[in-house]
Amino acid sequence: SPLFHDVIQCIGTPLLEIKKMVYLFLVSYGRSKPDQIHLVIPSFLQDCNDRNPLIRALAIRTMSYIPIAVVTEALSDQLRHCLKDRDPYVRKTAAICVAKVYTADPRKAERKGFVELLRDMLIDENATVVSNAVAALSEIGDRQDGVIFKLNLTIANKLLSALGESSEWGQIYILDSLLRYVPEQHADAEMMAERVIVQLQHANSAVVLTTIKVLLYLMNYIGDRRLIDYICKKMGPPLVTLLSSGPEVQYVALRNILLIIQRRPAVLKNDVKAFFCKYNDPIYVKLAKLEIMYRLAREENAREVLAELEEYASEVDVDFVRKAVRSIGRLAIKVEPAADKCIESLLKLMETKVTYVVQEAVIVTKDIFRRYPGKYEGIIPKLCENLDALDEPEAKAAMVWTLGQFADKIDNADELLDDLVYNFLDEPAEVQLALLTAVVKLFIYKSQSEVTKALVHKVLKWATEDIDNPDLRDRGFMYWRMLAMNPAVAAEIVLAEKPAITTDSDRMDRGALDQLLLHTGTLGSIYHKNPETFIRNAAGRALVDSPALNANSRAVLVTLARPQLPPMVINVSGPGPVEPTRPSQPSETANNIPLPTIVESSRSDERDLLDIDGDDGAGGDSGEGYPEGDDGPVTKVADPYASLGGAFGGYVTDVPQPVVGGSRSGDLDDLLF
Repeated sequence: SPLFHDVIQCIGTPLLEIKKMVYLFLVSYGRSKPDQIHLVIPSFLQDCNDRNPLIRALAIRTMSYIPIAVVTEALSDQLRHCLKDRDPYVRKTAAICVAKVYTADPRKAERKGFVELLRDMLIDENATVVSNAVAALSEIGDRQDGVIFKLNLTIANKLLSALGESSEWGQIYILDSLLRYVPEQHADAEMMAERVIVQLQHANSAVVLTTIKVLLYLMNYIGDRRLIDYICKKMGPPLVTLLSSGPEVQYVALRNILLIIQRRPAVLKNDVKAFFCKYNDPIYVKLAKLEIMYRLAREENAREVLAELEEYASEVDVDFVRKAVRSIGRLAIKVEPAADKCIESLLKLMETKVTYVVQEAVIVTKDIFRRYPGKYEGIIPKLCENLDALDEPEAKAAMVWTLGQFADKIDNADELLDDLVYNFLDEPAEVQLALLTAVVKLFIYKSQSEVTKALVHKVLKWATEDIDNPDLRDRGFMYWRMLAMNPAVAAEIVLAEKPAITTDSDRMDRGALDQLLLHTGTLGSIYHKNPETFIRNAAGRALVDSPALNANSRAVLVTLARPQLPPMVINVSGPGPVEPTRPSQPSETANNIPLPTIVESSRSDERDLLDIDGDDGAGGDSGEGYPEGDDGPVTKVADPYASLGGAFGGYVTDVPQPVVGGSRSGDLDDLLF
């Protein structure tokens, strides 16, 4: 700006309003004038020593917002003094400034001792100062190249004491920091959960969601099953209350609820009616409620859920109707006693002759055939009546699969498949693969028919000679060779008994679910992705092993790797914190609380600058064991935005998968631990 020199001459004005505007101007234009910013540094330093605490805070804040080396250098001594200022307003502003300085130059901020000064502020007598210190330490600790911020029991109790006097956002920061405390005994986790649970009554939705996040975390370390059931019961009403907010808050709550009920289904097991859609709900809220309704459906409420889904199937929104029809089929697969009613409902919907409704019904009917083999084949003629209405690849592939699978029970299966094969070369790959397999099944069932022989020969010739798709071509060669060499073996392979399926297999991996629940109430819980996958330099979170961790949680523990940091040693004098031998709650004052200590890490891949546990061995970042099939520690991702596509849609895999390992009857009990 050409007015830069004129504006900075007003910085010495005694009027606070004008001084604020000059400082705002410097924040905006200071970066673009690095060769002239030194002109205002004397005024900055003068204001840092002003008798008015508002001016002192304003000056220190403005300097921290200008990440230029000459300003940062001049800021160091003043920031150290302001962190010990007699006025709490200046101290709480200086705490946030440390995070800004750390962002500009992390290693310099560590060498200047600002992290240790922030640590000392955790026992300040002013609750606002404490919450701002926690916010700054959390921001530093969430960086991949930042220090590791952990709490011990004494400091955690001190933070809880400051909770009642803090603002709403201060409470959020303090509650979120409790996830950095790793209980060593069940009693510690139980005591902390009892102190935190009162925050569920808070009017602020962000405080409620953060409280739920802390409780879900602590339940992994609680051994008393009755207390876990009590906490689950107390979490239900606040979550339902969030649904009375605006649609944006509703959507955030619904996406979080979808994660919570996968891990703790008892929280909302009796509240399925709260998720019935209203006529004026936005479509994104309706779709989220629809998924939660299905998740909460069980034998006791299946009739109510089915009646509601039938209503939705007559709506005008096409996407919503599709999801409703598909949910009816998934309900039939999930709740066996309700399967007959669901089949009747699907047949009624097919009679409407609405194209997209019929196609969704055909898709889910294929899954029902696989879930209940030999039980509902009587409805196949109804499906064949709607053959001409199918124009979408998924629906057409489902119908072709049905014709091939039950070719021995459909008299004119060869005629139907011959008609479908007519446009074989123009069909999508999904339909071509289904047609190829169906024609081979038809040949195995009716190998004496000349029409069938000609049909299979024609399709195999197309698949192996006229198709460029390697998957289709390879499958064609495989079928051709099997039929030529040993038709009996081909029949055993192609017509092998299919495993039963269930939609419960779309439940998220337990270890990944435990990780995501540590981000409840954040953007990660809306995307259903860990923040490090879409935010650069974000540090991951995972449960930490300790003697109090439940066996079920330990079995799926995920270990996170920290990036290699530059070699550097920081020596900090002073004793470490002394943990109380047993929770004999001593009266704590600002004078007798042991300070968290910054220690030197013995691990080669990280520097644990804020290990407030005071013990390098216990409560580290490495856990024991991986869930089966896990790829091990998270390594550097080439493109952190690569997996963000489709974050808002397609979360649930609608196609059911085979049941592995027999009955899943014990899974629900496992989730309750």
